[in-house]
This record gives sequence, structure tokens and C-alpha cells, in this order.
Amino acid sequence: MVAAVFAGASVVTGLGAEPQRARQGAPPRDVAVPRRPAAPVAPKLRLTAERAQAFVDAAMRRLDYLPGEVIVKFRPFVSASRQQRALNALRGRPDVRDLEWHGSIAVARDRTQPNAHILAQQLSEQPEVAYAEPNYIGRVEPRSADRLLPIEGASGSLPRPAGAPNDVDYAAYQWNFSLLNMPAAWDIQPGARPDIIVAVVDTGITAAAGSQTFRIWTGSGFEDVSMSFTVNGDLPASRLVAARDFSFLDPGGPVLDMDGHGTHVSGTIGESTNNTALLAGMAYNARIMPIKVCNGYWEIMIARAQSGITGFAPGNVGGCLYSDMAEGIYYAANNGAKVMNISIGGPGSSTALRDALSYAVSQGVFVSISMGNDYLTTNEVSYPARYGQDIEGVMAVGAVGKTLSRAYYSSTGPHCEIAAPGGDGLVGGGADAGFVWQSTLFTPDQFPSMIRPRFDRYQKVGYQGTSMAAPHVAGLAALLAAQSPSISAANIERIIRATAQDLGAPGKDDSFGHGLIQPRTALFGHGIRR
Repeated sequence: MVAAVFAGASVVTGLGAEPQRARQGAPPRDVAVPRRPAAPVAPKLRLTAERAQAFVDAAMRRLDYLPGEVIVKFRPFVSASRQQRALNALRGRPDVRDLEWHGSIAVARDRTQPNAHILAQQLSEQPEVAYAEPNYIGRVEPRSADRLLPIEGASGSLPRPAGAPNDVDYAAYQWNFSLLNMPAAWDIQPGARPDIIVAVVDTGITAAAGSQTFRIWTGSGFEDVSMSFTVNGDLPASRLVAARDFSFLDPGGPVLDMDGHGTHVSGTIGESTNNTALLAGMAYNARIMPIKVCNGYWEIMIARAQSGITGFAPGNVGGCLYSDMAEGIYYAANNGAKVMNISIGGPGSSTALRDALSYAVSQGVFVSISMGNDYLTTNEVSYPARYGQDIEGVMAVGAVGKTLSRAYYSSTGPHCEIAAPGGDGLVGGGADAGFVWQSTLFTPDQFPSMIRPRFDRYQKVGYQGTSMAAPHVAGLAALLAAQSPSISAANIERIIRATAQDLGAPGKDDSFGHGLIQPRTALFGHGIRR
């Protein structure tokens, strides 16, 4: 029988005020009057129905940007009236008061012209504008369909290697940590420290248990559905800090992972270790900052229902807007993050993202970014990974499998700087099928076919992709930061590069960068400059 963790969720029920007594026939004051439950109140959404429908349009038309929407950066000291003059160059003449500000950049919308490249070009020609660019959609998905539940009978079937943690599934499933000889690295630096904060810019990590009531279309009509959420038992709320939602709910609301990707990524970085439960994480004493910048199927369905849009959204709808990603990066850099992981890739170059990454490094934040999973198709350059070769302290990470070969999907290019385990398996290929396993949401609970999803059950699940490789580098960076608290982001990168195991062609190459990370060698501290 497959071992699983089913974490229960507490249910919060809102109660209304006591009903007024009728003028005649009122009960005596010492007789209890039953309280009538108030209608459930859904959290306030940041994601509007209009934007949700734009995501649907993008999915249907296979666009890599949100139609009718651009990021614009005005030149310094440009007044609101001059900003309006620039906006008047667009056919729809959007009102300056409707700009959506993300720090120093703004999002402008003109639904009369869905082609965002045209909008960006028109705005870029205005003297008040420093730059304008489409609001591209980044993606988080691992290689297609690579979300596996455990193979029956595999759990705990192997003896625990010497020095390995006592997490019951470590030996059977975490080949990736054995490949990196993590027990030897933990001998030098046991899991980092709580003052080291790693920001995970992703689909979110559920930071609070409870139920949330959302209206959704269920096939024959709209229904207020109580959806259960709970925190991952193997990454407790006590280790989550400064969680923030930039894409779905208002910032004052809870951060909720409705996909599982962000939770899986966070597990590789810092899942609780040596607690006799499930699996291990690299920097298991560090704290995790959940930064939600991505909307998936369920977020889109919920937002559409608020305006009475019937029908089901495409299963591949959603993504991570560059505007939200940029704001999330600034937030993490300004709120104590020492390391950041971005397992997101998009098709378009972006001054907004490049500036955000440069700012993060200037604040001492090391950033690990996934290379992309497009080798078998376009092998196109993925952003923001492309900026790794330009910014010291930002690294683009490719993926290897068990045999140290480049994973079949892992994108290549001169901007690839380092490699880490990302998985290279096929469904049904053995006990772990070559995937990277971590505790995350029980995948079938979020399938679109569920109609009424739940988000309160966790299980070890196998993913593969460069999304899974990048958090290994972030985890190593957190260990290095714990070893030398004043170390700069650039010096973290130099150490990781200098201590990597060369793979492929001698020296740096387009498939592995400088080679496979070597945590124990890096943690000896060779070459650290303060």
C-alpha cells in the first residue's frame, strides 16, 4: 500500500449577528435564539474577471503575452498629465488613473488593441516613456505530464545509507541528494539557519490552514464551494515568513498554492529533515518566503465566476505575468531574502525583469533560475534565465538525470551556467522513474475534472524539469550563506562555479554550464571573499 500524508484542514465558519426579535411573540430573553450562519464571504480577489478572461484568450490563441496589456516605465519626474499624453497615443486612450502600478513600473491596458507588441511599440515612441513591453506570460510546468504519485511498494524499501537522514522515503526516492552526496555536505553545514530566508517566486505555498469559499462554475450553474487548505506538514507554517500574493488575492489575504509546483520547489530547498517523515530538503533549517506570482486553472475559474462567466476554462490556462514577477522580486529583496528561486520561464526579453534581478543582487540576494524545458521543440531562450550570464549573483540552471547526462528536455545555450538534478525519467520506469520527489499537493485533487477541488492533502510526488534543478542550486546557496553570513551574491556564484564537477565538453559548455554542483566541496569555503 502506498504511504501517504493526509493533513487535515480546520474549517472556519462565519456566523452572522443574532437575529432581531419579532415585535410580537418574541421569545423570553433567557431562551437561546439559534444563530443563523451568514452567507459565506469569499476573499477579495486581485485577479479580475477581465484579466482572467484575457488569460483564457491567450491560451486559446496560443499567445505568449496577455492580450491588450503592456508594462510601461515612464521617465523620471514625468507628471500624471504627461503620462496621460503618452497614453493618448493608443487607440483606446486609457485613463492614467487606471494604470496598475507595480513599484516604479505600471501596467497599461487597451482592449481595443489586443496585440501587445503594437501597444508597446506605440508607447515606446513617446518621449515620456523609458520603455514599454508586452506583459509576457511565464510558465512553471515541469515536462509534460510528469507529476507521478508513488509506485506501490517502493516506499521505505531500501536500507538507509550511512549518514543519511531518517526520513522514511529518502533512500528509496531521493537519488538526487545521493548524487550530490548531501549527507557529507550536511556534516559541514547542517541545513543552514533560521535567519537565512529563501524566497520562492512561484505558484505560492499555502501559509495558513482553513477553508475558503469561492464561487465557481460546476457545469450546470454557479456554486459557492468551500475549499479546504492546509499547510504542508513537512514544511510547517513556523518556517514560512513574509508570504505575499501578487497575482490572485489581495495582498492582505492568505497565500494559497492551488497547483503544487511552488510547494514542490520549496521542498527541495527546505523540506523538514530527520523527522522520520517522507522526504528531506537541502537547507532544512532555513525559512521560506512564499511569493505567489502565478495563476492556474482554479484561480482563473474562480475569477471568471465573479462576473458570471459560464463554462470551463482550457486546462492549460494561466501562467505568471512578468509584471507580477518583477514586483515579487522587489518585495523579496526588500524583506529579508538572502536567496531567491525562480522556476519560471517565458519567451520574451524584459527590461522590467532584468532591472528587478539587478536590484535583488544589489541588495545581496543570490538568484537561481530554471533554464527551460524546450530542447526537443524550439530550444528557445527562456527569460529571466537569459540574464544569468549578464548579472553576477544570478545563475541559469540546466538539468541532469541519474546518469549525469543532460536531461532530454533541458534547454541549452551560452547562458547556461550550472547544472543540478532535475530528473530524466519516463512514466512507469521503476520505483522512482528518475523523477525528483518532494512532498506537495496530492495531484488528483486539483485536476480540472474534479469540478470541486481540495487543497488539504499532501503526498510525495515526482516532477521533472529544470524547475526541479534550480531549487538544488538555491538550497546550496542557502547553505553557503549560513556558512558565511556576509558573503555576497556574486561570491556565492563564484564558489558554485569554481567547485562544480565538469560535465560534457571540457570547460563551460551550453548544456551543463560549468558543470554539476558539488555541495560538500563548495562548503569547504575555498575562495570566499568577503
